Amino acid sequence: MKYDPTKAEIWDKFWAQRMDLDVYPPVTDIASEIAEVVPDVRGWRIIEIGAGTGRTSIELARRGADVTILDISPQSLELAKRFAQKADPATRKRLHYVLADGLDPPFEPESFDLLFHQGLLEHFRNPFLLLEANRRIIKKGGLIVVDVPQTFHVYTILKHIQMLFGGWFAGWERQFTPASLTRILKRTGFESIHAYGDWARPSLVYRVLRGILKRMGIRLPMYPRISTDSAFSSLAERLRRKRLFLWTVLSFGVIGRKV
Repeated sequence: MKYDPTKAEIWDKFWAQRMDLDVYPPVTDIASEIAEVVPDVRGWRIIEIGAGTGRTSIELARRGADVTILDISPQSLELAKRFAQKADPATRKRLHYVLADGLDPPFEPESFDLLFHQGLLEHFRNPFLLLEANRRIIKKGGLIVVDVPQTFHVYTILKHIQMLFGGWFAGWERQFTPASLTRILKRTGFESIHAYGDWARPSLVYRVLRGILKRMGIRLPMYPRISTDSAFSSLAERLRRKRLFLWTVLSFGVIGRKV
C-alpha cells in the first residue's frame, strides 16, 4: 500500500493546530511500561509508528535506544523534531525521522527489537492490516506495544456522538477492550506478556473545558492549580495495575512478544 496523501492531509491539519507545543502527553507512560519488561533498552532498535509528538520516542532515546520515528504526516514529524530540540545532543543523535505509511514501512523484515504505537490502531477498520505490517519488521522474539482507547469510558460516548454528527476530526474511530486487543494480537502472532492502563490526568472534563475556552481566547493552565491528594494518587496507582480496572481506564496497552 502506497503513501496516501489524503490521510496525510487529515493528520497535517490536526497537528498544524498544535505546533505551539501545547499538547498533553499520552495518557499512559509507555516508556515506563516498557521498562517493566525491558529495564535497559540501551542498544535496542525501536520504531514508533504514527509518532504524534514523538515524546515517548524521545524518552526512549534518552534511555539509550536507537529510535526511528515514522509518520505519514510531515506536520507530525516537524512537531516531534520541535519537542526533540529540548533533548540533549546525545539523545537527538539517536533519533531518526521517516515520512512513510505505517502500512508499508520501508524497512527490511525483522529490523527492530521493539515497535510501538499509541492512539493509532483505532483508526483502522481492519486492525490486522496494520499489525501484520508491524509484525513483518519486528525481530523474532521482539516486542510490540499497542496502546488504544478503552471501550467502557465516557470518552467512547462523547466520541460516538461527535461521529454521529460528523464532528469527529478523523471521521471514524473504534475502541477496544483488554480482552479484544489481546485476542487480536494473538491472532497476529503475538503472545501477551504485560498489560497496563491509566485514567486521564488532568481529567477529560478539564481537558475539554480548556480546549473550548482556548478557542474563545481564554487560556487555562495545562494542569489545574490545585494540590493532588497523595493518598488518592497512591490508590489510583495501585488500582490501575489491577486487571479488573483496565476495563475502566481511558487508555490501555498490551505488550506482546512475537512468536
